Amino acid sequence: MTTKISKYMLAAMAALVTLMATSAAYAQAASPEVAKAENARWYALAAALGLGIAAFGGALGQGRAAAAALDGIARNPGASDKLFTPMILGLALIESLVIYSLLIAFLLYGKIG
Repeated sequence: MTTKISKYMLAAMAALVTLMATSAAYAQAASPEVAKAENARWYALAAALGLGIAAFGGALGQGRAAAAALDGIARNPGASDKLFTPMILGLALIESLVIYSLLIAFLLYGKIG
């Protein structure tokens, strides 16, 4: 019974979203000044969300990489020399991706002003 209700709720939400999206398609075109201000808000949102997601993903990846390396060292202490260098290299590569997203955020921020 609940799956039937949830299917109806999903269909109703899809119809509502469709109706809301189509009304924006018939809206009047904005002036160039308003369009530039509107684009600036979207650039700021893209920069903030992109950097936040990249920082979250980078931190999650670094945590998992460090946990796996430390787990391997705990199981076999003799292999710590062989695990340490690839772990540091992997952490540096993960951090470089986060820094790359910071660079993209700065580029998007430059489009605002």
